[in-house]
Amino acid sequence: MNSTTPPHGEPIPTTRRTRWQEAGQSGNYGKRFADLISAGEDVDGEARLADTLLPRGARVLDAGAGMGRVAAALLRRGHDVVAIEPDPALVRQARETYPGLAIEERDILDLGPDDGPFDLVVCVGNVIVFLAEDTERRALGAMRDVLGENGRILVGFHLQDPPPHARTYPAAEFEADLAAAGLRVDLRAGTYQLHPANDAYGVWVLSRAQA
Repeated sequence: MNSTTPPHGEPIPTTRRTRWQEAGQSGNYGKRFADLISAGEDVDGEARLADTLLPRGARVLDAGAGMGRVAAALLRRGHDVVAIEPDPALVRQARETYPGLAIEERDILDLGPDDGPFDLVVCVGNVIVFLAEDTERRALGAMRDVLGENGRILVGFHLQDPPPHARTYPAAEFEADLAAAGLRVDLRAGTYQLHPANDAYGVWVLSRAQA
């Protein structure tokens, strides 16, 4: 398996997203959302929920930012936003679509405690199910380590019918992994509008587990 080694951590293995990239899907994803934005469609559902979890002018990390739509929406709402995305094509799309957005070509597994603290880490849009095999707990731990004292993580992904090359990640397995990573569930819902939890899509608000 191909990997890179960050200066402060373990090697970063090749992700499921890479296979998605190699199949030419990341460009289609970026173009689809760019077209929706140009047409004036509402693509801010995740950002509206994220905003309700934050004080004004909060510091936010968008981990796996894609083409930047959630990060840009939170920036417009007055937050201090840092976006990271490992796919170079999506980073280019983000910089073209949102010139004022600070986005780095970087993997979640490359995060270290010195990157924080953040009031909120946003990890939505199926990022979790595109991680490299057997790195879920490591990624959850990396996001936990950059949280501020009262920081939280917003996660969302398809529980059924994930995108091509993504994994199926049952809710019970995910919750076992986040507990092992030192996180707790503050809220679980089925949509970003906080409809009841269901078997199709999962939305979680997480925080550090109590010592």
